[in-house]
Amino acid sequence: MKRRTLGVDLAKDCFQVSVSHGDGRVIERHRFNRAQFTEFMAQSPASRVLLEACGTAHHWARTCNALGHQVELLPAQHVRPYRRGNKNDRRDADALLEAGRCDDIVPVPIKNENQQAVIQLHRLREQWKTTRTARINSLRGALREFGLDLPAGAVNAIKHAPRHLDHLPGHLRTALQAVLQEIETLQLRLLAVERSLEEIATEDAAVKRLRQVEGIGLLNATAMVATAGSASHFPSGRQFAAWLGITPRESSSGFRRNLGRITKRGDVYLRTLLIHGARSVLARAKQVNRIDPTRLSRLQQWGLQLQRRIGHNKAAVALANKLARICWAVWRTETRYEPGYGA
Repeated sequence: MKRRTLGVDLAKDCFQVSVSHGDGRVIERHRFNRAQFTEFMAQSPASRVLLEACGTAHHWARTCNALGHQVELLPAQHVRPYRRGNKNDRRDADALLEAGRCDDIVPVPIKNENQQAVIQLHRLREQWKTTRTARINSLRGALREFGLDLPAGAVNAIKHAPRHLDHLPGHLRTALQAVLQEIETLQLRLLAVERSLEEIATEDAAVKRLRQVEGIGLLNATAMVATAGSASHFPSGRQFAAWLGITPRESSSGFRRNLGRITKRGDVYLRTLLIHGARSVLARAKQVNRIDPTRLSRLQQWGLQLQRRIGHNKAAVALANKLARICWAVWRTETRYEPGYGA
């Protein structure tokens, strides 16, 4: 008898299940609520369960694994082409069964609770940072209407805003003081999240090794480990860089090869952090080059040479690509980062 396979279309309260015995032919279809789905999975024999990598998927993957099933999370963009006809829950579940028969689709690693907690901390920090930026911009706009300018940068703006408020009319001054208090509260929340991430980083050996790499700090390292899960999931550093979306988009045919801009297919937040890290490497390299060029590391020398040839922005993205490969090598081999390796 062929192995039983389940395609499950997840939702908040409605779960559509299609059952097959491996040949792709659907023999059963069910529609459950949360409680019924949990009971169904507990009573079902050990099966291969196919889920789409979406919201709540990692939680249900861990739940089904604990019940003795083998769970695979399939990327949503690779499942979509297998859906026939109009979109509904039933056809989404059937599409999972069809996609599960394709060996070229690489499943998404299932995240544990700690990894998901770190990702949520990063998301909260980004939301609070966005809100803080919006409040500072509102403060700048209000003060500018009265001929008062705040200096550039969030820290400088918060520092100089109180003395400018004294020159405003009473009711507006009271309202903007409340805005300033909200900005200070958001700043404290950001610092609290960073302290939590620092505590997590001290207990994770992979994060410690990644932080030794130039341009990789607390945010880069914790986000990378939590998002990617494990370096062993990627066969090479190039595969890791491609997963992050910082490799060129290819459009080739025959003997003609055409490479364009980066694909931007990976995690936007992690790719942004890597590019910011690359910019910091270039900025530091410029400082060192002005003081003593002999102190430049090989990575800094390469970055400066590339910057002179193709410009700052392209050099930063290329350097981010190289940083991703270096991080994969350090992470996969569990070794310390050596700036002069291979010299």
